[in-house]
Amino acid sequence: MNAVASMDARRMAIYRRRKVVNAVALMLALAAMAFGVFWLLWILFETVRLGFGGLALQVFTESTPPPQAEVGGLANAIVGSMIMVSLATLLGTPIGVLAGIYLGEYGQQTWLGHVTQFINDILLSAPSIVIGLFIYAAVVAPTKTFSGYAGVLALALIVIPVVVRTTATMLGLIPNSLREAAYALGTPKWKVISSVTLKAARAGVVTGVLLALARIAGETAPLLFTALSNQFFTLGLGEPMASLPVTIFKFAMSPYENWQKLAWAGVFLITLGVLALNILARVLFRNKH
Repeated sequence: MNAVASMDARRMAIYRRRKVVNAVALMLALAAMAFGVFWLLWILFETVRLGFGGLALQVFTESTPPPQAEVGGLANAIVGSMIMVSLATLLGTPIGVLAGIYLGEYGQQTWLGHVTQFINDILLSAPSIVIGLFIYAAVVAPTKTFSGYAGVLALALIVIPVVVRTTATMLGLIPNSLREAAYALGTPKWKVISSVTLKAARAGVVTGVLLALARIAGETAPLLFTALSNQFFTLGLGEPMASLPVTIFKFAMSPYENWQKLAWAGVFLITLGVLALNILARVLFRNKH
């Protein structure tokens, strides 16, 4: 009886200790979550409060104004950002998807696959300013001009590793039984990839593309070294091109009230766009499961 009672007491002591540890860990996790949510809500509140008040029709119809001008907007920056982000996504997505297919379907056990994965991880974690400096040295310096083309290349280099990682990961989640069933019917490997595995991973791949697009939409550092900025409206990629992140950076640091007001309006617009893209990506991911 004494041995049984001692064992029961020991179990109860272990249970109480685990219960206390669980409660402390839960409190710390909730505190960390509350800390992060507090700053997020504060940032969103200030963005809406200061940004929404700066919105007007002229923000979408007028180009960036000179200092202390009464009329001006962000039309050239909005259009410039849309052009460069769209072209960078169109350029980087096919490369990223094809590289992700190679890593997920062909290169798991090859030296080239390991090297590609290693390089992709480096690009994925590289600061965006490093990518901007690389494109500056490779494109801007030799041509002796900032341009929208250079900005597109810099943003595309940010898109590619995100899409590569997402595509390879999603293909790795597809059960091998689907591939084996298709092979049993005599289907060639390229057909299995295009019609079975890639189709099954489509929602995840699209999610990765949307997340990459959301990331480059707010990048400032690469564009400072490549596209720079332009006070006037232009659709030509061969010359400096305005963008929302660079315009926000320039206007927010200025002492002029009209520029600061436009900067907050730009912050609101870019935050709204990135938030919409992230929500869309999560909806697609949820539907996948």
